[in-house]
Amino acid sequence: MRRPEKGKGMCGIAGIIDLSGARRSAPAGAIAAMAEAIYHRGPDEHGFLERPGLAFASRRLSIVGLADGRQPIHNEDGSVSVVFNGELFDYPEMRTELERRGHRFATHCDTELIPHCWEDDQEAFFAQLRGQFAFALWDSRRRRIILARDRFGICPLYWTQQGDWLLFASEIKALLASGLVEARPDPQGLNHLFTFYALPGPATCFAGIQLLPPGRYLRIQLGAGGEAAQVSEHLYWQMDFPDCGQEDYVRSGQQLAKHLEEVLLGAVTRRLRADVPVVSYLSGGVDSSIVVALATRVRGEPIPTFTIRIPRPDLDESARASLVARHIGVEPVVVTCGQEEVLKNYAALIRAAEGPVIDTSCAALLMLAREVHARGYKVALTGEGADEWLAGYPWHKFNWLFSRLDFLPGLPLSQRMRRFLVRLTGAPKDAWKFVQRAQAAVGGHNAWLDIYGFFSISKPRFFSPWMMKQIEDRSPYEDLGFNLDRMRRWHPLNRELAMGARVQLAGLLLNAKGDRVAMNSSVETRYPFLDEAVFDFLAKVPPHWKLRGLRDKALLRVMAERWLPRSIVRRRKAMFRAPFDSFHLEHGLKYVGELLSPESLRRTGYFQPEAVAYWRKAFRHLPRWLPRRISIEMGLVGVLATQLWHHTFIDGSLADLPSLAHKGRWPVSGNGQAAAGNLKMISKR
Repeated sequence: MRRPEKGKGMCGIAGIIDLSGARRSAPAGAIAAMAEAIYHRGPDEHGFLERPGLAFASRRLSIVGLADGRQPIHNEDGSVSVVFNGELFDYPEMRTELERRGHRFATHCDTELIPHCWEDDQEAFFAQLRGQFAFALWDSRRRRIILARDRFGICPLYWTQQGDWLLFASEIKALLASGLVEARPDPQGLNHLFTFYALPGPATCFAGIQLLPPGRYLRIQLGAGGEAAQVSEHLYWQMDFPDCGQEDYVRSGQQLAKHLEEVLLGAVTRRLRADVPVVSYLSGGVDSSIVVALATRVRGEPIPTFTIRIPRPDLDESARASLVARHIGVEPVVVTCGQEEVLKNYAALIRAAEGPVIDTSCAALLMLAREVHARGYKVALTGEGADEWLAGYPWHKFNWLFSRLDFLPGLPLSQRMRRFLVRLTGAPKDAWKFVQRAQAAVGGHNAWLDIYGFFSISKPRFFSPWMMKQIEDRSPYEDLGFNLDRMRRWHPLNRELAMGARVQLAGLLLNAKGDRVAMNSSVETRYPFLDEAVFDFLAKVPPHWKLRGLRDKALLRVMAERWLPRSIVRRRKAMFRAPFDSFHLEHGLKYVGELLSPESLRRTGYFQPEAVAYWRKAFRHLPRWLPRRISIEMGLVGVLATQLWHHTFIDGSLADLPSLAHKGRWPVSGNGQAAAGNLKMISKR
């Protein structure tokens, strides 16, 4: 009989740590309530570690090696303990090497790699960890705790310090459920939201709660003899590219495509390791289609696929997805998501994401994960990462077109065009200086700013005077933690890719479109394009094989010609969005009018009621292609999302909707009554 390869799946973790040195126990019931608040992340099993001065909790979603993966997991003598969320995809190979070194394994769980690797290398062990993860490690001999997150930000990890207590969790709900953390808004987090249209961290919309950035870890050194603990943040990995001109220009395009096929096939193979069936999302674009094609090759049979259908001709991709599905011999499961479905699921989306979500297409992914779960599946492959590493977004093309204007030396026509577009958004007269400050914070001009930077500088249109006062002289770009010395040496296109990966990938696609909406339905998403070997290879690929004129993802398309129908390979990138822009707001559900009423807007204090009322009517008279109208629409959805988030988590009096803001309503779980019953069982134990 084949030995199980691993012993768990995506999970939820939480913990409370006494920083005072008094080695106090966590408040009674707090850690159980935290675990219950994230029941949906791991409905199969729970586990706890309680020692003087600390308490850890784990919720388990069992996917592989189902019998012996209960956490916490320990080393041989129990001196090192771990609670873990995620997957280490090269577990079999790493286990063999550790056993060769003399380590003895008690489980078939990939989590057990961590205490053994820690024994050998301590904090240098991060170089060995490959996969998607967030974990907490307790070394009793060194009296040290490590809280860490993966390289790209797939698995979330939030933390906060409340007096002499440090709390961490996979979701903010668990922090609030502890009874030690008050839900209070943070204007700086909202500033990040209206700047990036995402929440990449470290700021969140909750005061005092931080998101640990990708590739970083916290070291918590507990004091001896009653001394207070020392908390410090450290970087173990940061995205890097070769110096401009030092990319891999030796190999031909066909040679590069062959290498891409090899590393991507390996990445898909590793992510198919499971003791439960694995499915795949399929949009009809080249990214998800190549993942489905490679997965089918590895399995030797078609992989089940799930597709979103938007009932509008200009947005519906289901026909292309069906073409790919027929090509590999499978019938896709199609989930319809129109305007009505988005409106009905928008409040659930905000609850899952724990922050305002301006990209309403995230509601479609919430529904898709719900259908995957309803059909009995737990794991789904998806294509995120291809656009980030291979320049798949429109702003890269816009920047290429703008650069064609600079044909006369010393005459920067492209910059003049950008300043003109800023004026078209209706931004304040001095807005250009904010663009220049943002450019300085990200190592120079960046195409990402050509789109989102222009829209974000219109914040004064909606923000109240109080909000503007709170964020004055603050640039969220300076919080992203880039290594500017390295960035300035990269090719400009690679700077653009790094910006998109740090902001849009980590803050939206892996958050509100990834982990949060998938795990809300107990579904794990896996990302072959975010494999470390795939990134390491693509980082070295010459820029002209990423963006070839106006042809995005050029190298991937060359590779895909062997695997996919030509119409899919050559299909241009379509920005996936749900049919819910601000011009639909007045036709929405009752709660839309309640949240945008002058009374509700004054109660939160973030926005100008008069401005919101005016622009809800006036923007409809602007041409749809005008940047100013697009900026207003995005701003109005941002206002609605923020009001809905405030009602959900801060003050439940804004609308006739369920709210998590009232005391006594915690814990909260996507699984409702089942979660409440499970809390009673945990408490009794």
